[in-house]
Amino acid sequence: MPTTEIPIQKTGFGRTMRRDAWWWQPLVVFLGLTSFIVYSTWAAFQGVHYTSGPYLSPFYSPEIFGSSPHALMGPKPEIWPSWLPFSPALLILWAPAGFRMTCYYYRGAYYKAFWADPPACAVSEPRKKYLGENSLPLILQNIHRYFLYVALIFIVLLGMDAVKGFWFADEETGKGSFGIGIGSLVLVINVVLLGGYTFGCHSFRHLVGGVRDRLSRSSRPRQCVFDCVSCLNRGHMRFAWMSLFWVGFTDVYVRLCSMGIWTDFRIF
Repeated sequence: MPTTEIPIQKTGFGRTMRRDAWWWQPLVVFLGLTSFIVYSTWAAFQGVHYTSGPYLSPFYSPEIFGSSPHALMGPKPEIWPSWLPFSPALLILWAPAGFRMTCYYYRGAYYKAFWADPPACAVSEPRKKYLGENSLPLILQNIHRYFLYVALIFIVLLGMDAVKGFWFADEETGKGSFGIGIGSLVLVINVVLLGGYTFGCHSFRHLVGGVRDRLSRSSRPRQCVFDCVSCLNRGHMRFAWMSLFWVGFTDVYVRLCSMGIWTDFRIF
């Protein structure tokens, strides 16, 4: 019986037989990630206006060394080289950045948007040989599971920052009292979204249940945890973008309050 081959992809970078607007998604990803990278890099090098009252920007948490009351180990060490720029954010941002850079979802997203590998399904890419993640440098993406452990610690630390955001120092006595400001809610939402993204991670799903050959033989609590993580995992892309936007907005909110441009209204 004779057969006819129907090509679904034309040769040449960007060529395709698709008639839909396939390019809009990688374009949005490119613009979104580029905007965040530019802003977060700028904010990390500022070293000022990252705290306002009880609020601490997530870009600077935990503040190991710094000039604010949130610093865990006091001001910048005297042995710090004068030629080397100092910012508390530069000491800790490698952890959340590494977690996102090696994330399974983000890898697929920025491979398409920045490297056109491929730019979209059934769209020609600018290279003919596929190397995958079996050699340097992309084989280093496999350390994602280890960045997960560090990210879980950061969720706890950011949760502590959110709790501290409900305690405001009295100007006369200097003692802290419970209160709710707009910034308090901003910090809480930031932890919730980051938690949804982190606990929905594919590596975390494997950690709590994927290591089992037959999950049905596991304990009931383990099955419940696996089901909850799987539920978050189904919205992993959504949490990835919502948490990325909100962590940037949280820094903007704290920064503008610190500069006196925005007023942190007290609800209670």
